[in-house]
Amino acid sequence: MTATAGAERPTATEPLRVAIIGNPNTGKTTLFNALTGLRQRVGNFAGVTVERVEGEFRMPDGRRVAVLDLPGSYSLSAGSPDERIALEVLLDRDRQHWRPHVVLVVVDACHLERNLFLASQVCELGVPVVIALNQFDMAQEQGIEIDVPALISAIGVPIIPTVASRGEGLQPLKRALFTAAELPPPARRFVLPPEIEASLAPLVQHLEHGGLPTGIARMEALRLLGVRRGEQHLADIPDLARQLDSARDAIRAVGHTPEREESEARYGWIGELVKTAVRRRSASAGASTETASDRLDGIALHRVGGPVIFLVIMAVVFQSVFSWAAPLQDGIDVVIHAIGSRVAGFLPDGDLRSLVADGVFAGVGSVLVFLPQIAILFAFIGLLEQSGYMARAAFLMDRVMRRVGLHGKSFIPMLSGYACAVPGIMATRTIDDQQERLATIMVVPLMSCSARLPVYTLLIAAFVPATPLLPGLDLQGATMLAMYLLGTVTALLVAALFRKTLLRGPVRPMILELPPYRWPAVQSLAISVWQRCLLFLRRAGTIILALSIVLWALATYPRADVDPALGEEARQEQQLAHSTLGRFGRAIEPAVAPLGYDWKIGVSIVASFAAREVFVSTMGTIYGVGGVDDAALQDRLRSETTADGRVAYTPLIAVGLMVFYVFALMCMSTIAVTIREAGGGRLGWKWAGIQFAYMLVLAYGAAWLTVVGGRALGFS
Repeated sequence: MTATAGAERPTATEPLRVAIIGNPNTGKTTLFNALTGLRQRVGNFAGVTVERVEGEFRMPDGRRVAVLDLPGSYSLSAGSPDERIALEVLLDRDRQHWRPHVVLVVVDACHLERNLFLASQVCELGVPVVIALNQFDMAQEQGIEIDVPALISAIGVPIIPTVASRGEGLQPLKRALFTAAELPPPARRFVLPPEIEASLAPLVQHLEHGGLPTGIARMEALRLLGVRRGEQHLADIPDLARQLDSARDAIRAVGHTPEREESEARYGWIGELVKTAVRRRSASAGASTETASDRLDGIALHRVGGPVIFLVIMAVVFQSVFSWAAPLQDGIDVVIHAIGSRVAGFLPDGDLRSLVADGVFAGVGSVLVFLPQIAILFAFIGLLEQSGYMARAAFLMDRVMRRVGLHGKSFIPMLSGYACAVPGIMATRTIDDQQERLATIMVVPLMSCSARLPVYTLLIAAFVPATPLLPGLDLQGATMLAMYLLGTVTALLVAALFRKTLLRGPVRPMILELPPYRWPAVQSLAISVWQRCLLFLRRAGTIILALSIVLWALATYPRADVDPALGEEARQEQQLAHSTLGRFGRAIEPAVAPLGYDWKIGVSIVASFAAREVFVSTMGTIYGVGGVDDAALQDRLRSETTADGRVAYTPLIAVGLMVFYVFALMCMSTIAVTIREAGGGRLGWKWAGIQFAYMLVLAYGAAWLTVVGGRALGFS
């Protein structure tokens, strides 16, 4: 499918289709959330693992608007997968998705000159355009006066000042989208030198013969001049490479540099536009030009104080995961206990009652109690991102990252890995160098994701006392922080090893935009946390529920001839030993015995390959407790004994098990995204295999050293 010559118009029955695009840090996602609220759907673009977020809203008169949030892009050069996807959607090359009726370009009013580069490209795509002049209040605070009517006249599209974080300007913006849909598409507003136009004419004609309308062909010809060889065949037009080389040769022949033509032409026009439409109020004599962000950066980016502040913030995050979540967990425990007891009370004694109580509620419920902790972790990550501190963390870590052969930008995907390795690996698309990107992909899963949180929490709550260490920090919070630091430090060391062996190459200098500090938008933050929690709940309602039922069946059948004279726990142990699950566990027990684990932990580790948090639900199913009473599972773990009467699970074994989960790649989704992001096909499988193998060896070896070394030092 190729781009159509004229702009599409929405019919009377279909919604107005709007695509939102903008530079990173312009408030694009905040504006999207303000427009759509909770009416959003999260998925992936067809064929790729770039997250696609769609939403909708209604006008007061009932008219519907469908909104697609495109990946953040600095330009349409298609130098990264995110930019390529945005370009393909806007040019109607995405065979699985609609072309928008209107494109909403979000620009930062504080950095208008840089942001208008992308806007000027979008204005040549043959689609109606609306520009949201976002963060307009911050521009005014910084003494930037923008003549909006002059901008509208110069660019030729509706321009609406907005403050997305406060919902200001939304109603005029919504009306402008419908108005723009009835207007003719904008066109190029600057003129190229005659010799450049003549040099590009054959290439433009070739693109037109390939199916592109004239306006888009002119934009595409200029854009392709700066695209690296091997990346220009997005339009899939025969003989495009030869025609492009001829155009570049012709431009060089008239004394110009083809790679700089687009930037010089666009920025030249933008510079003149900004001179006429933007004015900065001059500071009074003796007044400081230093902004609040500059003063805060003097503290946050200090060579010594900056890293200390970062560690303190991380300590507060992980301590709050325990202290703040406890009352909410207790509440969920009470609710699940009440529902489980009520449902079980309606069922007669037998397998069905056991399935509901010991399978569904003990399995799924044992994971649901960790929802508050996951919500708190995502809330903190969202706060760091929206406040602007996350970019500072990347800047602080650049010195460390460069020593291990990585770019400072690699730390942002690694930080994202604290939430989930899948979006963390996807975020490596911002890294231009392929070797650095692959090295980052290989170590992102070492960052302790939210799926490990239920495992850590269960074991810490059961075996680590809440001994106070510092004001606001006890031994439980410190243990959690230690697990996260262990994964992070190991990730850096492993990255250094990859960069010195399989993925050698120079480290490029980091160019990173530091957005101004800003108060996070409460609505946007709440929507983000809700979406992530909803994804967790969906997994609990699908993968974990299915596995809980399967594990219950494996632990229940075949039935054993249990001695009725035995106590309840003894009868349960006898049934487990005779069941299919017990037999499988005994078969794999020799493999995990050197780590101090019994067959129950071995089975739970194997089951958690589907999702790490399944470890907790599996233990809950095995013991027939968990969701009905989370504290009961902790008590069972502490009181579990071996055949000779020894305590089966000790604090040392619990720490070793946490260390195992720090390093082990027990996640099918991560392996799948690594295959695709590392190149797909045989190449992707190769890197995914290396990733899984080295992490498994590391996990087993580290857990063994923890247990053996701890015993040698007298710990139990």
